[in-house]
Amino acid sequence: MVISADGRTDGGTGDPDGSGAAGAEEELIFADADERLPWLESDDDYEPAGVDSTRIIAFAAGLAVLLLLVIGGVWWVNRDTTGADLVADGSVIEAPDEPYKTKPEDPGGKQVAGTGDTSFEVAEGKVVETRIADKTLPATPAAAEPSAAPSATQDAGSGGVGVQVGAYATREYAQRGWDTLNRRFDALNGYHYRVVEAMVDGTRVYRLQAVAGDATSAYALCERLKAGGADCQVKR
Repeated sequence: MVISADGRTDGGTGDPDGSGAAGAEEELIFADADERLPWLESDDDYEPAGVDSTRIIAFAAGLAVLLLLVIGGVWWVNRDTTGADLVADGSVIEAPDEPYKTKPEDPGGKQVAGTGDTSFEVAEGKVVETRIADKTLPATPAAAEPSAAPSATQDAGSGGVGVQVGAYATREYAQRGWDTLNRRFDALNGYHYRVVEAMVDGTRVYRLQAVAGDATSAYALCERLKAGGADCQVKR
């Protein structure tokens, strides 16, 4: 039905020639022909949102400023504080009056059984000083024997080069050992002797040495003694 301008109605469909359908199609046409429906667009047409570098720079700058403020505050609080012990004034520390190192009266330590025995050193391949046993010494004091020549029995002191011919437990044994060795080995005739006290592995020994004028004479004497069956060592 169609209503005319004067208010009358006209029967019928009001669209005898189909012009109403054409008008409906025209209403669906957008004013902008290039406008597209967003739900019909592909995902490839959208670019992902980038990182905002301005915010990152601003955040880093804020952290740097905060760190500087903390450091400045610590310095401001401690600026007037000084460690008296750390001031280098160039002073010298005086040494104590007593010796810095003294030998204790009791050295302590554990005394191992067998200390001083030569068997352990020989087992390790070391060369040890042998002691010549004096089998001719009498068990009891005998009658006075004729003394040897003064040059052969005199203690020569610390001069010259020593040729060690034995080591004894006491000085008296060493002196009597010289008399015995001097009679047994002709190579010792005319030489002086000396007795040197020493400590070997915690044991006190007395080394008997024939005194030569120089190293050459000492080595020559030791070679003659070894040729005769004696044991000796050159001690400089």
